[in-house]
Amino acid sequence: MDIAVIKYNAGNIYSVVHALRRIGIEPLVTDDKERILAADKVIFPGVGEASSTMSYLTEHKLDALIRDLKQPVLGICIGLQLMCKHSEEGDTDCLGIFDAEVKRFQPTISGCKVPHMGWNTIHSLKTKLFDADMDGSFLYYVHSYYASICDQTIAQTDYLGSFSAGLYRDNFYATQFHPEKSGPLGERILTNFLNV
Repeated sequence: MDIAVIKYNAGNIYSVVHALRRIGIEPLVTDDKERILAADKVIFPGVGEASSTMSYLTEHKLDALIRDLKQPVLGICIGLQLMCKHSEEGDTDCLGIFDAEVKRFQPTISGCKVPHMGWNTIHSLKTKLFDADMDGSFLYYVHSYYASICDQTIAQTDYLGSFSAGLYRDNFYATQFHPEKSGPLGERILTNFLNV
C-alpha cells in the first residue's frame, strides 16, 4: 500500500511518519502532484498557522490538488482546520471540504487554558475510523482553534464547549487530535484509516 504524506510548510509531519512506521508502513513524504495522486491513501498532517499555511498551499497549487483527491485522505490537526470553510486564525478562507467554521477558544471557564493541550476524551463516534470501544477514550490534543459541530462531525470532544474532534465527508476524514501522539489507541485509528 502506497501512503503519501503531504509535504508543506507545517511542523510535526515526521511524528506521523514515525507512527506509520510503528504500524509497519513506510510512507512517502512528498509535495509531488503525480506521486500524491498515485498514492492509495493520503495524509495531510501538521501543526501551524492557518493563513500562512493556506498561502503556501495556494502558491504551490496544493489547495486544488487536495480538494480534487479521490482516494481516502486523512487530515490531522491543522490539516482538519484547513479542510473547513473558514478559520478565525488570520481571517482565512480554507479548502471548504467540510461545512464547519474554525474558531478560537475563549477561556471563559476558570481553570481552562488556551491552547487546549493534553489528553481529552472523544464521544459520539461514527464511521469506520473509530471502533465502538473507543467511546470515552483519551487522545492527545494541542490546539488554540477548533472546528464547530456540523453535519459532518464524526467525533466530539468537550473543552470550553463541544467541538468536532473528527470530521468526514465522501473520501475525506480528519481529526483534531493527534493520533500519532496518542499511543496504541492512535495507532488503531491510523490502522482503521488505512483499512477504509
